[in-house]
Amino acid sequence: MGALVFYTVIYFLGYYAAHMLNELSGRKLIANRRMAGLVLALLVGTAHGYKIISSPPPHHGDGAGFALGLYVLLPLAIITIAVLYLNWQDRQDNER
Repeated sequence: MGALVFYTVIYFLGYYAAHMLNELSGRKLIANRRMAGLVLALLVGTAHGYKIISSPPPHHGDGAGFALGLYVLLPLAIITIAVLYLNWQDRQDNER
Protein backbone atom coordinates (compact mmCIF):
# COMPACT_ATOMS: atom_id res chain seq x y z
CA MET A 1 0.00 0.00 0.00
CA GLY A 2 2.87 2.35 0.76
CA ALA A 3 4.34 1.93 -2.73
CA LEU A 4 1.00 2.86 -4.31
CA VAL A 5 0.84 6.02 -2.21
CA PHE A 6 4.48 6.81 -3.08
CA TYR A 7 3.93 6.51 -6.83
CA THR A 8 0.63 8.40 -6.62
CA VAL A 9 2.45 11.30 -4.95
CA ILE A 10 5.13 11.16 -7.67
CA TYR A 11 2.39 11.17 -10.32
CA PHE A 12 0.73 14.24 -8.85
CA LEU A 13 4.07 16.02 -8.51
CA GLY A 14 4.59 15.57 -12.25
CA TYR A 15 1.00 16.54 -12.99
CA TYR A 16 1.16 19.77 -11.02
CA ALA A 17 4.70 20.55 -12.22
CA ALA A 18 3.37 20.44 -15.79
CA HIS A 19 0.48 22.66 -14.75
CA MET A 20 2.80 25.18 -13.09
CA LEU A 21 5.09 25.19 -16.13
CA ASN A 22 2.09 25.97 -18.34
CA GLU A 23 0.97 28.73 -15.97
CA LEU A 24 4.41 30.31 -15.70
CA SER A 25 4.98 30.28 -19.44
CA GLY A 26 1.54 31.72 -20.18
CA ARG A 27 0.81 29.13 -22.84
CA LYS A 28 0.39 25.38 -23.16
CA LEU A 29 3.87 23.88 -23.32
CA ILE A 30 2.69 20.50 -22.06
CA ALA A 31 -0.72 19.70 -23.49
CA ASN A 32 -1.46 16.49 -21.58
CA ARG A 33 -0.64 16.91 -17.90
CA ARG A 34 -1.83 13.40 -17.05
CA MET A 35 0.74 11.86 -19.36
CA ALA A 36 3.43 14.15 -17.95
CA GLY A 37 2.67 12.86 -14.47
CA LEU A 38 2.64 9.29 -15.73
CA VAL A 39 6.01 9.73 -17.46
CA LEU A 40 7.55 11.03 -14.22
CA ALA A 41 6.11 8.10 -12.26
CA LEU A 42 7.46 5.66 -14.86
CA LEU A 43 10.91 7.27 -14.73
CA VAL A 44 11.01 7.02 -10.95
CA GLY A 45 9.74 3.45 -11.21
CA THR A 46 12.54 2.60 -13.64
CA ALA A 47 15.14 3.98 -11.23
CA HIS A 48 13.49 2.19 -8.32
CA GLY A 49 13.40 -1.09 -10.24
CA TYR A 50 17.07 -0.76 -11.16
CA LYS A 51 17.93 -0.17 -7.51
CA ILE A 52 15.96 -3.27 -6.47
CA ILE A 53 17.60 -5.48 -9.08
CA SER A 54 21.15 -4.19 -8.60
CA SER A 55 21.18 -4.40 -4.79
CA PRO A 56 22.06 -7.66 -3.01
CA PRO A 57 19.12 -9.97 -2.34
CA PRO A 58 17.44 -9.75 1.07
CA HIS A 59 18.03 -12.38 3.71
CA HIS A 60 14.39 -13.51 3.83
CA GLY A 61 12.76 -15.85 1.32
CA ASP A 62 11.32 -13.26 -1.08
CA GLY A 63 13.51 -12.48 -4.07
CA ALA A 64 14.11 -9.40 -6.15
CA GLY A 65 11.39 -10.41 -8.62
CA PHE A 66 8.78 -10.42 -5.89
CA ALA A 67 9.89 -6.99 -4.67
CA LEU A 68 9.97 -5.64 -8.22
CA GLY A 69 6.46 -6.87 -8.92
CA LEU A 70 4.94 -5.77 -5.63
CA TYR A 71 6.66 -2.44 -5.10
CA VAL A 72 7.13 -1.19 -8.68
CA LEU A 73 5.08 -2.99 -11.31
CA LEU A 74 1.79 -3.31 -9.44
CA PRO A 75 1.50 0.36 -8.35
CA LEU A 76 2.59 1.63 -11.76
CA ALA A 77 0.10 -0.66 -13.49
CA ILE A 78 -2.72 0.65 -11.29
CA ILE A 79 -1.75 4.28 -11.96
CA THR A 80 -1.38 3.64 -15.70
CA ILE A 81 -4.82 2.00 -15.89
CA ALA A 82 -6.36 4.92 -13.99
CA VAL A 83 -4.73 7.52 -16.28
CA LEU A 84 -5.76 5.67 -19.44
CA TYR A 85 -9.31 5.33 -18.12
CA LEU A 86 -9.54 9.05 -17.32
CA ASN A 87 -8.15 9.97 -20.75
CA TRP A 88 -10.70 7.64 -22.36
CA GLN A 89 -13.51 9.26 -20.34
CA ASP A 90 -12.38 12.74 -21.42
CA ARG A 91 -12.31 11.64 -25.04
CA GLN A 92 -15.85 10.23 -24.69
CA ASP A 93 -17.07 13.49 -23.11
CA ASN A 94 -15.51 15.58 -25.88
CA GLU A 95 -17.22 13.52 -28.57
CA ARG A 96 -20.67 14.20 -27.11
